[in-house]
Amino acid sequence: MKFAAVCCLLFFLFACKPPEDRTTTGGGNADRGKQLIGQYGCTACHIVPGVAGPRGMVGPPLDHIGSRNVIAGKVPNTPENLMRWLQNPQAMDPMNAMPNLGITPKDSQDIAAYLYTLK
Repeated sequence: MKFAAVCCLLFFLFACKPPEDRTTTGGGNADRGKQLIGQYGCTACHIVPGVAGPRGMVGPPLDHIGSRNVIAGKVPNTPENLMRWLQNPQAMDPMNAMPNLGITPKDSQDIAAYLYTLK
């Protein structure tokens, strides 16, 4: 029982630590990323602050994604992981519901740059 309590404590300490600096996505353009979110139709499933379009409720709202510690409740939220997630979510978690939209590496870099502005 003590082991489980220690594991839970460590989990909460990790989950509550301040997020690392996520200002670098390898030169991503946040303004272009914002436009791409609309073009790829992300708002059909997600509420994305600052992006016009439907206010989908299938996926989680993406407000504060820039300060979250994990992506989809499983993957550490780093620029590299977010870009990989955007390009092919099933490769990172085969059981997730997010479709592969064919987002290119450059587009994922720009989208991630915008998403990291959402603190």
